[in-house]
Amino acid sequence: MGPISKSTIRTSFVLGIRLLVQAGTLLLVARLLGASDYGLFAGIAALAVLMGTFSTFGTHLVLLSEVSKSPKLCTQILSYAVPTTLIFGCGLFLLYMLICWLFFYGLSPSLVMIVCIGITEILLLPLFLLSTIEELALGETAKSQLWVIFPLALRTLAVEIVLLVDTSEPLILFCWLYIGSAVVALCCRKFFKPNAWLKIKEWRLANRQELKNSAGYAALAITAAGPTELDKMLAVKLLPLGMSGVYIAAARVMGAVALPIMALLLAALPKLFKTNDTSVNHSLRLNIWIIITVLIYGVLISGILWWIAPWIESIFGSQYQGMIALLRWFCYIIPLLLLRISLANILMSMNKPWLRVLIEVIGMLILILSSIFFCLYFNLLGIIFALFVSEFFMVIANTLIIYYKLMRSFSAIK
Repeated sequence: MGPISKSTIRTSFVLGIRLLVQAGTLLLVARLLGASDYGLFAGIAALAVLMGTFSTFGTHLVLLSEVSKSPKLCTQILSYAVPTTLIFGCGLFLLYMLICWLFFYGLSPSLVMIVCIGITEILLLPLFLLSTIEELALGETAKSQLWVIFPLALRTLAVEIVLLVDTSEPLILFCWLYIGSAVVALCCRKFFKPNAWLKIKEWRLANRQELKNSAGYAALAITAAGPTELDKMLAVKLLPLGMSGVYIAAARVMGAVALPIMALLLAALPKLFKTNDTSVNHSLRLNIWIIITVLIYGVLISGILWWIAPWIESIFGSQYQGMIALLRWFCYIIPLLLLRISLANILMSMNKPWLRVLIEVIGMLILILSSIFFCLYFNLLGIIFALFVSEFFMVIANTLIIYYKLMRSFSAIK
């Protein structure tokens, strides 16, 4: 058994815990808020998560890429990654507030909800993420992911507290606990790893070359999350709130089944960065192994999800009627989704972040335009059809570019 296989198994176990935590949080929040309030909450959270991926300005991926090759570079990169995250995070938070006011104005969301979710996802959690990258780059994927799970587990605890407390404003209380869980996670991380973000006197502003190096990864980070989060925002805008809540809950279930593949990719990513720099043959074998594994898993998990869909709807409750049909439609998208994520990571490891960004930007534009068009004729199913078209395009585009790059590499060797 190779190191990637062992790492994948360990990480799969950890991400199995993450799956339980995320599934528990999703279920508890969905039942706590009901379909309408959950739809609004999830739409705002999707926007915050999407913008939060840009807060580090790609420095977390620079850190992953460089430390996987030379661990000594960690302090050098972290010295400008932390202040970069703080500066960009503050600017993005102000932009997020403006977008919320424009995009969700007619739905009258609570200011407390907007602020708490925004600060958590755009400022606090990106800082937390930076502190976990060193372990990931050094191959300690399971340890890294255990820390990533920690704030999610605290969030699950927050939902349980709200359920136990008799309050007339459960959503507001949950939002305060939402940000509180992130603060506690940051404090614990600092306690167990005092040098997690270096000392303030070691911070410095990134120079022009460092910003240029991270710019491609910055765009990559937000476009990578875009296809995953954008459909939730579109659902809130294009569908009635109750219907959008059912759609988002089903979409989050679909996202949860991708976690084992994320374990595989997290375990393989440092190796991908190394092999694409050193050995074309080794890189090709690794890429083929990843793609075959992803396809087999995608087909199997889609079949399982098809049969357990009625049980999933029953545990969400009567407010989420119609989830069975949605989950079964998503079964056709899951293999494409997993394949797209895998191919995109392979392309990124080839040091072609801007190509991945271009493909994902076009994919998001296709998703937006086709959602608007299909929703006119198919209502709720319109977004699912649009998602299928978008994912299919990105899979084909990534495949063609990777094939072209590999063939050029082989030609250069000959």
